[in-house]
Amino acid sequence: MADANAFLPHFIADYNARFAKAPRSDHDAHRPVRDDENMELIFAWQEPRRLSKSLTVQYDKVLYLLTDTPHSRRLAGRYIQIVHYPDGRIEPRDGDTVLPCVPYDRLSEIDQGAIVDNKRLGHVLQVAQTVQAQRDSRRPPSPPGRPGDTKRLTSVPCQKSQRDLSPEDIAEALGMRRPPPRRCNGKRARGTEHAPID
Repeated sequence: MADANAFLPHFIADYNARFAKAPRSDHDAHRPVRDDENMELIFAWQEPRRLSKSLTVQYDKVLYLLTDTPHSRRLAGRYIQIVHYPDGRIEPRDGDTVLPCVPYDRLSEIDQGAIVDNKRLGHVLQVAQTVQAQRDSRRPPSPPGRPGDTKRLTSVPCQKSQRDLSPEDIAEALGMRRPPPRRCNGKRARGTEHAPID
């Protein structure tokens, strides 16, 4: 890194000597930033999204539930701005007002520890984990809707999008993760028989 920094002034001088062009005007059109200009907000990606009557808005496969306030209720059915900052932060806004919300990731994953800790829900969580293994959980490499971005995620074999998962996938997961029957004194306990899954 030190060698590169030492070489940089020589590179700039050589590059400018070969490719630099004199400007048509020497006028400096730069101006100082005004106090009312938020540069962080100016350089953020912004998209309008309609707020539902239940005060939810969706962006990049994440559902945002706005805090139930009189201001949020007045915005139901209207468009608000979703601001995606370069550092990855995402916040809903109404003009200059940041709208407090709770995000619910539609691509959330079941933690293996949760399956172990929840004895009664262990089977249900295992089924959810099996279905999630069939789901394509990748996100676009850049904010959705950005103009000029032509990169699309190619499909992954044996995986489906969240929208394409069907009841048949859940039924198949139930068949794969069927819990073992309980036994009392070496005999199968009543109520543990399972109907075959078609």
